[in-house]
Amino acid sequence: MDRSSAGISGQYTRSNNGYNRPNDHASSSRPGRYRHATVRQWGHPPRTAPERNENYCTSAARSSQYLLYRSINNARDFNALIKQEIMDGLVSKSEHFGHRYDGRNHGLYASSIKKYTSAAKRPLNRVEQSQLVRLLKNFTATRSWNWRSLTTTLHSFTSAGVFTPHNPIDKRVKHTQVALLSTLLEAIIFKCNQKAQASYIDAQGVANLLWAMAKLVDNGPERTPEFNEAVASLLPHVNAQKAHFKPQEIANLLWAIAKLVDNGQERTPELNEAVAALLPHVSAQKDQFIPQHIANLLWAMAKLVDNGQERTPELNEAVAALLPHVSAQKDQFIPQHIANLLWAMAKGVDNGQERTPEFNEAVAALLAHVNTQKADFAPQGIANLLWAMAKLLDNGQERTPEFNEALAALLPHVNVQKDQFNPQNIANLLWAMAKLVDNGQEQTPGLNEAVTALLPLVNVQQNRFIPQHIASLLWAMAKLVDNGESTSRLNEAVAALLRQVNIQKANFKPKEIANLLWATAKLGEFVELNLVTSMFESLVYRISENPKLSQQDILMSLWGVMVCCARLSLDSNNNNGLEKHMDDLFIRLENKSPDNEEGQRTIATVASWLGRPCPFAPHYHANVSKRQSDFRNQLQSCIPSLRILEEKSLNSLPPVDLLLPDHNMVIEVQGPSHYVGGDFKTRKGSTLLKIALWQKAGFEVIEIPVIMLWKRDSMKRCIHQIKVRVGIPPQGHGSV
Repeated sequence: MDRSSAGISGQYTRSNNGYNRPNDHASSSRPGRYRHATVRQWGHPPRTAPERNENYCTSAARSSQYLLYRSINNARDFNALIKQEIMDGLVSKSEHFGHRYDGRNHGLYASSIKKYTSAAKRPLNRVEQSQLVRLLKNFTATRSWNWRSLTTTLHSFTSAGVFTPHNPIDKRVKHTQVALLSTLLEAIIFKCNQKAQASYIDAQGVANLLWAMAKLVDNGPERTPEFNEAVASLLPHVNAQKAHFKPQEIANLLWAIAKLVDNGQERTPELNEAVAALLPHVSAQKDQFIPQHIANLLWAMAKLVDNGQERTPELNEAVAALLPHVSAQKDQFIPQHIANLLWAMAKGVDNGQERTPEFNEAVAALLAHVNTQKADFAPQGIANLLWAMAKLLDNGQERTPEFNEALAALLPHVNVQKDQFNPQNIANLLWAMAKLVDNGQEQTPGLNEAVTALLPLVNVQQNRFIPQHIASLLWAMAKLVDNGESTSRLNEAVAALLRQVNIQKANFKPKEIANLLWATAKLGEFVELNLVTSMFESLVYRISENPKLSQQDILMSLWGVMVCCARLSLDSNNNNGLEKHMDDLFIRLENKSPDNEEGQRTIATVASWLGRPCPFAPHYHANVSKRQSDFRNQLQSCIPSLRILEEKSLNSLPPVDLLLPDHNMVIEVQGPSHYVGGDFKTRKGSTLLKIALWQKAGFEVIEIPVIMLWKRDSMKRCIHQIKVRVGIPPQGHGSV
């Protein structure tokens, strides 16, 4: 799934009586120390600044300096922070000392804004931000600022939400934000490129800046060339300072790098070197990480791997080193940690993480705490947890009592918090419900109520779904339909999503297209043939031309295209264009046998459709229903001379219920599972494909909905019609 993923949310929480953002940690007032969530607060600056030997004792500056300190002492009083005389004092200070000014008062002012949001336990709201930013139009960072002033200012303003976009956007506010951020980034780039002895770059500053920049891009501002250059300038310093990072800084740095990559940061050699430099320190300092560090680190490593990071021995060792600490510190994880950890572990397994005993113990420990903390999970946490549980189950997780209890505890909260889910949450939740059901989860009242609560939201928020959401949702809809779900709300959701497919068709990635083709085909006659055809014709060529498709994506696409061809064939329409794409995809799978039965059956049926030899004999499961058996017996008793074969396959074709080999005729007794919602009218894609395959092989196919066999009179009519059919001599196709 996707950037579907869990992440670290931007909410403010309190822990150990300290200010604590999800990516921050408890603040410290000890002198001489940075903290991730708080930058060292300076006292009154001395008369001479050691770094630049600057004199701050002029009488002209004292009044504004006094006002600045007086104003920021009361951090809860926002109005005291946005007085014009404060900014006038900062400007006066900067102008008075010119190129000798090191930015310390500006940094102190930025810290005061962060101190206010810390006390309020939230970032600046839209009104506060607007009032502050308008005051900051003359707040300008310069190259003369020292390293500490720059790190303090950018980190504090970012933490406080000064740069976070609010809707509707105020153009004047945005202009000032862009200008202020530009001066800070330009000065940081300058410092990073100075000689080491002149730039005063330290480990804490590097960690704080990369965290701030990851937070910036995660909150929505555009990635400017200046931003990218600043990141590129900072990354080499991670390697240079690697021996000096404390546990908290290691956690924050890996979280920041993972966030940057997840938001489009290029995986440059410098970025890879930074990750490689940090990973050994995770193992070395494993005993010093607190619960939040552990959660952030495992989340970061899972996210990095999901975005292409090689699973190196160092990464595997880092994960292995942390897993025992998940179990050991299980009682100290807050709900957000639990959600992020289970997401990370599910994502790790999905990307090749070995399910070691330590891994299984960690999962079991976390699942037990889902139930105890069920009332405290935020909407994002609920979505991430259910996604993670579905993904774990899909990768071999046992249905332990802890698993079942956690699932039962979470499902009611989907309904309770339904109005708070964003589009990504909705997509992940419905994907999770469908995946759980597909893996045998009982459709309990709790699960059905959760699905019912979510479906209307698809229609309501249809214009906000990105292509990845649309593909995941249509996959989920198809799976739910395949497992018997069919309501008017589901119908509306599918219709809304199909409209979005047409609108956003140019933006789907190949993997998403594979899901779309499969899902649309799976829905069968539920989707109009004209709509299916136009969709396939506009999307399938992008699959055929993509050289990097996985085997699974090719198989899904092949099956979808074959169902579309089957529908056109049954409707007596030409499908040569789609068959050409099918042939191209099939060639790419030649001599590559899938390791699962479903994939093998797909290749076998495609080979049959295209008239190609099948490289292996697929295995089909016989499933003789009582109605089918009763009808066969009745038919045989009415026509004793009729040769009837039951559950017979031919030339790799899927087996049919009854085969009359002397008449090139097959009979399919169609139960409710062959129809969307069991309506005995709307056939599913798999049903249509099977009929078309046997017709293409030269057989007449008779479909008998099982409801026709519920009454003796209707059964007699079916048998009479078959008598009439078999009375006609064979049409030259030969016999089996």
